[in-house]
Amino acid sequence: MTASPVCLMVVASHDGRWLHETVQGLNALAARQEAVPGLRFLPAASADEALRLAGEEGDVQGVLVDESMPARGAIALVDALNQLRPELTLYVLLDNDDEKAMVDTLSADSVNGYFFREERDWASWLRIIHAELVDKSATPFFDRLRRYVAMAKDSWHTPGHCGGDSLRASPWVRDFFDFAGEDMLRADLSVSVPMLDSLLHPTGVIHQAQKLAAQAFGARRTFFATNGTSTANKVIVQTLLAPGDMLLLDRNCHKSVHHAVILSGARPVYLDSSVNRQYGIFGPVPKATLLAAMDAHPQAKALILTSCTYDGFRYDLAPIIEAAHARGIKVIVDEAWYGCARFHPALRPTALECGADYATQSTHKVLSAFSQASMIHVNDPDFNGHLFRENLNMHTSTSPQYGLIASLDVARKQAVMEGYKLLSRALRLAAELREQINATGVFRVLSLEEMLPEDVRDDGVRLDPTKLTVDISASGYSADELREVLFERFNIQVEKSTFNTLTLLVTLGATRSKVSRLYDAMLRLARERRPPAVRQRMPEIPRFTQLACLPRDAFYESGERLPLFDEHGQPNPALVGRVSCDQVTPYPPGIPVLVPGQVIDLSILNYLARLGASQKSIELHGVDESLGEPALRVLSADELVQLPGGRLDN
Repeated sequence: MTASPVCLMVVASHDGRWLHETVQGLNALAARQEAVPGLRFLPAASADEALRLAGEEGDVQGVLVDESMPARGAIALVDALNQLRPELTLYVLLDNDDEKAMVDTLSADSVNGYFFREERDWASWLRIIHAELVDKSATPFFDRLRRYVAMAKDSWHTPGHCGGDSLRASPWVRDFFDFAGEDMLRADLSVSVPMLDSLLHPTGVIHQAQKLAAQAFGARRTFFATNGTSTANKVIVQTLLAPGDMLLLDRNCHKSVHHAVILSGARPVYLDSSVNRQYGIFGPVPKATLLAAMDAHPQAKALILTSCTYDGFRYDLAPIIEAAHARGIKVIVDEAWYGCARFHPALRPTALECGADYATQSTHKVLSAFSQASMIHVNDPDFNGHLFRENLNMHTSTSPQYGLIASLDVARKQAVMEGYKLLSRALRLAAELREQINATGVFRVLSLEEMLPEDVRDDGVRLDPTKLTVDISASGYSADELREVLFERFNIQVEKSTFNTLTLLVTLGATRSKVSRLYDAMLRLARERRPPAVRQRMPEIPRFTQLACLPRDAFYESGERLPLFDEHGQPNPALVGRVSCDQVTPYPPGIPVLVPGQVIDLSILNYLARLGASQKSIELHGVDESLGEPALRVLSADELVQLPGGRLDN
């Protein structure tokens, strides 16, 4: 049976008698209000007590702060609560209008409203608090979608399954109807339904849902994306950069950014990431490298970084963003793996809180949205809304999946109403799991100090504690073997692996039962440890060479195909010095070894040859095998000569 929601409101005052009477009066009224189930008021006789309750009670939704609080004072308490949990609803209790002017000046962005303490108009207070909670927990799009489905309209529009009617009576595919569920199929609708608004030009419930998301995540504007953060990154890059504009980017960034470079015609400056060679883990770009690149390329229009990374590395973003802004550079942060950070102080500050102009988040990765559901958050003071919308619509389907939009609406509501509580549980479970895995004596969760590449040890890099990287070296298993045995014997699927590590994600959906089952599996496998095996490490990815032309120019040429290997099975020397037309990406880890327009050298060819020989599970995206053997598409000599601009200095 699903538990009813609990909404706790803290009343903080040093006036003990007034506090007791007020809490009693509010609770008595709340108990009689059927419209406010689960609403209860808790007393806090000091600022410290109010902070303790907000920190320990995940169901606290707001605080009423008596302006006359001594010691820290009301304004200091409001600021401290906002730093701890920015999603809380905060009211200030005043004695007179002069106090309101002072509080309004100092904490206008943090305070939701005011009450006059001596009026003791508890019924009015309760109505206002209830209305605020209703607004805060609203899901305008999901509610409208559910309402439309309940109307049971006959469908004479797309999609062709007509709410599942083509599947329901079929002897061949009725099983899919049963699997997907009638409500989900009824909610798979067409843009022909005006009451559900338009993702391409939202003015109704989608617009309302996006406004609520902006408030929740601390953005000026928020946009929903239904094709993942891959689309989000492309939209921002295309909005900020015209053909030939310079972009500074982490070479280790998601491949969608490299695709965005091609689509926009931008001129990229690729910055090599730091590397932990012992574990095959790629870290942040060193701060010194970033600052040097900004100085060396004063014409750069934008910088894009990934924080946190797939392995959990978080940049110390504030000084980097400050340095970029001082040079007129816009900052985009790919927060695909960190969309939950706003809702727990252990994970903050977020990119937006550090001053980023844009942040993209895969809401589906670490919150409760469906796969492909993402958000774009904008705080750019120079935001060009029209141009952004044109680029967003260029990548957005005219037939978006309404279930994805609804899941974004719901994921935002959950993050605001219980994200702190669920993330507190996830952090506790992650800490317990770390201890339990280490206690096996064979498997070991790596610490930040062990994972951090040498080049960034003094850069203030932090680690997301909900991402656990497990060293499996002492088990005798290869990563592929261990993943298979966890899946086949123990029904456990992990996130990813290197040649000697596994990565586990602890999210809102983590439970103590899952932790127990994983620990049991790891303990059993530790007892079955094998003799140490000789591991074939992944060869180290070569450093970036140079660009001969803009990536877009190389990509759109016909090129010619040259075999990757010669007749003796060795790297083809005819490729040395040629210019790649395609992005060649070993997956995993997903870092391009070649991008369009890049000059090929022998170290790159040797790397690809070694990779193919030693890592059978690696996929090589971008290698052309249409002629029956691996080949690279490269510019012909005539094409290179005819390209505008000649050879680029990078």
